[in-house]
Amino acid sequence: MVKKVFKWIGAILALLILGAFLFGPAQVEKSFNKTLPHAAEAPSARARELHRTLLIADLHADSLLWRRDLLERGTRGHVDVPRLLEGNVALQAFTIVTKVPRGQNIESNDAGSDVIQPLMILQVRRFAAWTSLAERALDQADRLREFAGKSDGKLTVITSRAELAGYLARRERLSAPNRLSDAGITAGFLGVEGAHALEGDLANLDKLFDAGVRMVSPSHFFDNEFAGSAHGIVKGGLSALGKQLIQRMQAKKMIVDLAHASPKTFADMIAMATRPVVVSHTGVKGTCDNTRNLSDDQLRAVAKTGGVIAIGYWDTAVCGTDAKSIARAIRYAANLVGAQHVALGSDYDGGNIVPFDASELVRITEALLAEKFSDADIRLIMGENILRVLRENLP
Repeated sequence: MVKKVFKWIGAILALLILGAFLFGPAQVEKSFNKTLPHAAEAPSARARELHRTLLIADLHADSLLWRRDLLERGTRGHVDVPRLLEGNVALQAFTIVTKVPRGQNIESNDAGSDVIQPLMILQVRRFAAWTSLAERALDQADRLREFAGKSDGKLTVITSRAELAGYLARRERLSAPNRLSDAGITAGFLGVEGAHALEGDLANLDKLFDAGVRMVSPSHFFDNEFAGSAHGIVKGGLSALGKQLIQRMQAKKMIVDLAHASPKTFADMIAMATRPVVVSHTGVKGTCDNTRNLSDDQLRAVAKTGGVIAIGYWDTAVCGTDAKSIARAIRYAANLVGAQHVALGSDYDGGNIVPFDASELVRITEALLAEKFSDADIRLIMGENILRVLRENLP
């Protein structure tokens, strides 16, 4: 009798464990990557007509972190190829997250915990990625290439100016209606959120470059051996190793992303910049004053390098939960440094609650029209500024 009870307990535990691996990843993602319920009112004809002619680019989405087929339209999260096509997104930066501290906040975090490790295990990602941050980065880079390889040409991974030019020529041959349909094509390029993914070894930068990574931010939510974070404990600047990293990145024509950088890291990097830098997802203190967002001086510093400031879509970035709040932040930045230095940086699939997913970006176009931006400036903001920076930076 006792043996039978233990067998039943064992069977139940096995089923529970199996259920966790089968259904757990989807439930975890649903609890993080939420979209606010909103009215389905149609955008104006004016906004729709302009939107279908735009080349749209977004500098930040963490979609590769989650166990989801990005070639299929999902019922959770914010980004996949069908939704990118519906939203007329020509180019999406897929940013790689390798470590996030428990209790993550925008004021003060240490590096002593890691909530990404259990996610790697639950998703049954490659075994090396369970313990190695560099392997987690390589695993996510491989996923994007695998999706592209299975996409029948719908998804292209961009690693060079030549590849970018070839992709844009293919896209240009499509009619505007086809670009927003299943006949359309889109592209992505890879970034890494936080140089801690290098595990203190600059040789890992070469491995990530060979895997297709073209953008790296020195820090994320905690200080690391390369740089201080705006949300770390010490919040220092670039270390000697960090300065070597920036020199190496610029020599390899990789894009430096100053999202999450401490003020000291930000200033140190600007002093070293020989190429345009970006802030891939942020807000501005002028409309939403908190530790996460950029000061006017920081906005001017990025613009002076020829770079772009990409505005995010979540409440901490824009102090609001709708397209008007996003457009208000864009208007502030554009008034300060010019529309040619402002862009989109959604932070889709980054554990945020956002007002709409990638399929509904026409809502931003409409909000920019309401802010009295010209069609030419809207084209710059919605994607052409990012395209310019890539053309200037990519190898």
